Amino acid sequence: MAVTDPASPGVLGDPTVVVDGLRVDYKTFASGKRAKDRRSLMTRQRGVRIVHALKGVSFVAREGESIGVIGHNGSGKSTLMRAIAGLLTGSEGTVYAASRPALLGVNAALIPNLTGEKNVMLGGLALGLTPKEVAQRYDDIVAFSGLEEFMDLPMKTYSSGMQSRLRFSIAVSRDHQILLVDEALAVGDKEFRKKSEDRIRQLRGEAGTVFLVSHSMRSILETCSRVLWIDHGNLKMDGDPQEVVDAYQASKN
Repeated sequence: MAVTDPASPGVLGDPTVVVDGLRVDYKTFASGKRAKDRRSLMTRQRGVRIVHALKGVSFVAREGESIGVIGHNGSGKSTLMRAIAGLLTGSEGTVYAASRPALLGVNAALIPNLTGEKNVMLGGLALGLTPKEVAQRYDDIVAFSGLEEFMDLPMKTYSSGMQSRLRFSIAVSRDHQILLVDEALAVGDKEFRKKSEDRIRQLRGEAGTVFLVSHSMRSILETCSRVLWIDHGNLKMDGDPQEVVDAYQASKN
């Protein structure tokens, strides 16, 4: 059943992501290092504590929404994105996605010893494009990134900002029903950030669902139709971008 989003004109489509009572707990040593196996827990049990990364988060996302996710460092934003992407399993609750979400994070892997050109080819194949489709989109991907003169160089020679620009350009070279963007718009110059925001709005307009995790309230307000505020693992507020951002900023004063 379609619904109207009060934060943006038009009618939204069917649900694409349903998060119901999601809890994510993990064990960590007092040093902060995450516990990985049973033997280490047995030998160092006294120094282990439970971290509640998400505490029963619930919401529904629909086609045509661009959803900002805000909160302080360590609040659970990236954990939520990884759970939606299927990269980690919740301790309780469920996550439903209508299609496989594509997670774009600044730390997503590229292969350092390969050239930018080869990383574009491999990245496109990883997105499910055929070799022919990657070849057809290659020039557009490179032009979007603005890295034309560097494509024959190994990725290890790129700055972190250049790598993130190329990663974003690859990820948005195809349409996604569900796209998760974690801090990727924080990189690059003003012109590239503007292109990135325009592309996210385009994806949203094509009835995709976009999640944007960012510390830039400007990007959130200019790009998103709805905002989730995650605070210490709880969904503290969900609604109109300006109202949620104002409440979040007021909480820091």
